[in-house]
Amino acid sequence: MRAAAEAHLRALAGESARLREDQWRAVRALVAERRRALVVQRTGWGKSAVYFVATALRRAEGAGPTVIISPLLALMRNQISAAERAGIRARTINSANIDAWEQTYTDIEAGLVDVLLVSPERLNNPDFRDRVLPELAAGAGLVVIDEAHCVSDWGHDFRPDYRRIRTLLGDLPSGVPVLATTATANERVTRDVAEQLETGDGEATLVLRGGLDRESLHLAVVELPDSTARLSWLAQHLAELPGSGIIYTLTVAAATETAEFLTGRGYDVRPYSGQTDPEERRRAEDDLLANRTKALVATSALGMGFDKPDLGFVVHLGAPQSPISYYQQVGRAGRGVQRAEVLLLPGREDREIWAYFASLAFPPEETVRRTLDALAAAEGPVSLPRLEAQVDLGRSRLEQMLKVLDVDGAVRRVRGGWTATGRPWSYDAERYAAVTAARKAEQRAMLAYIGTDECRMRFLRHQLDDTGAEPCGRCDNCTNRVWSTDVDAAQRRAATEHLNRPGVAVAPRKQWPTGMAALGVTASGNIAPGLRAEEGRALGRLTDIGWGTTLRRVLADDAPDEPVSDEVFQGVVTVLAAWSWAERPVGVVAMPSLRRPRMITALAERLCAVGRLAPVGAIGYRTPDGVGPRRHNSAQRLASLWDALTLDDTLRAGLSALDGPILLVDDQTDTGWTLTVAARLLREAGAPAVLPLVLATRS
Repeated sequence: MRAAAEAHLRALAGESARLREDQWRAVRALVAERRRALVVQRTGWGKSAVYFVATALRRAEGAGPTVIISPLLALMRNQISAAERAGIRARTINSANIDAWEQTYTDIEAGLVDVLLVSPERLNNPDFRDRVLPELAAGAGLVVIDEAHCVSDWGHDFRPDYRRIRTLLGDLPSGVPVLATTATANERVTRDVAEQLETGDGEATLVLRGGLDRESLHLAVVELPDSTARLSWLAQHLAELPGSGIIYTLTVAAATETAEFLTGRGYDVRPYSGQTDPEERRRAEDDLLANRTKALVATSALGMGFDKPDLGFVVHLGAPQSPISYYQQVGRAGRGVQRAEVLLLPGREDREIWAYFASLAFPPEETVRRTLDALAAAEGPVSLPRLEAQVDLGRSRLEQMLKVLDVDGAVRRVRGGWTATGRPWSYDAERYAAVTAARKAEQRAMLAYIGTDECRMRFLRHQLDDTGAEPCGRCDNCTNRVWSTDVDAAQRRAATEHLNRPGVAVAPRKQWPTGMAALGVTASGNIAPGLRAEEGRALGRLTDIGWGTTLRRVLADDAPDEPVSDEVFQGVVTVLAAWSWAERPVGVVAMPSLRRPRMITALAERLCAVGRLAPVGAIGYRTPDGVGPRRHNSAQRLASLWDALTLDDTLRAGLSALDGPILLVDDQTDTGWTLTVAARLLREAGAPAVLPLVLATRS
């Protein structure tokens, strides 16, 4: 068997390839012993070789196809290419190839598919789960869980859909081997995943864990004072970095902003995020793989499993909130080259971004119970939009919560939405609190990594409980060779000019949320054109690395209520000067504000003075409480606003005296519903058009 395994490996990786001892142990356990195994090995070690070799051996025995559960389209494409090199026929079922699903099912039934790659989300698609999955589970020759740390809610990248894999494993016939692989699991995650793999027959999961050093990686941290310095430093040094690489950012806005700037400085780079068009993402990946571009400027959407052996560098503009996540992302570099540069350029705003992601933790018990009660009371499936009218959670967080409840057996996804199962369910407050505490500990560890004067690779390996970690002798601390923090004056001027470009479009809402009648609001369908706001403008996004830095400080919860600085006001004036409106505004209306009344009023008055616009007045609140507590989704937000705003007689009289559009001035917008409701009131009172103008937008 080993000779046959070696032959398959050579077909996959070249004539000089030989199985590592732990690779062979894993293959033997899967093929000869039909066991369940967890392989925790560094990136580039050859985990995919294990399951492709095992697949070839199992198929030669007449076993069914291997099912690989894989998290990302980029990873799937890499795996299919690798399989084809070894003569293994691989297919994928994902959201980007819906048209090919029926043919894939037919080919599986005909025995023409050796490997089927599916996303974990696909496991709970009602059609796939009920029609395809039972047959796959019954006929699979091997099941592979790639990036298996996602199974564990203690892992840095827990995904509820991965927890559903336990159900799949429980339905497998006896003797179907299972392999789980990851490069980023500490001891706690390793134990958790291994326990979830166990069959209950008393046989423990085989765990093969190796050292996590990456001898090609040269780690360094470059601390710079602000986002302008970081961007200009990167433009100054990008050409010095070897080959092609990845520049990671923490937000989509930062990826776009950075790619635009570097392109303007003469670099061939491409933005890459979950919001990038799928075909554009594929072309960007192909260009990076072929070294036709210097770098992809990417969010974590380009992460797990992206396989480019000669990737020469990884740069982070902003620190991930976990050293384990950081280790995983930098592991993209240096698999097939002797030296790869790994640079971290942390930012002061990193902790604010971490705080935002932390706010997406599992909701409190009261919210969960309200969701279960709403589903139980419904006569049929409830869609996410309709559920939002009853549960105050944002769409993505609501969906994540439902996925966890689905895995726990309390709800079920069906055609048309979600239903309650009626099964007993308990809120594990202790576990959720412990996971939150673990996340905070990871953030503290990331800050410690930035500030450490010890070996950086050893630090990361210790975070992964790699007990054999020794000083690497390569990082900036080991060698005392540090990157200069000097920034070329011309590059800084260019970065300053780029980041200080003001103006972000604020799209108007065009449709009322679903299910508003349940909240006592008589609004449904499209918003009548005569009641809409026009497209508005914001000075900047709160997530930007340019104006966002200033705006986050000005609009912080503990910031004083005072007029904006001359710098901010001039930015607003520049936005107005560049605004290509159909008709120039003739007046200004201020939004009401309980937190920043002085700021909004002063901004409106100053705009009137500089633009020779009529001061029409300010919208008011019907009650001293305003709109009440912050709401987290469109339906709840609109319901709180619907009757909360009012126009007094003075404002109405001012509107009647105008014959042109008005500027509607506010400090920031998030969901856009405050501006939408205010515009509706103003249009009903006679305003010909309403042009929203805000300091900041969150999107």
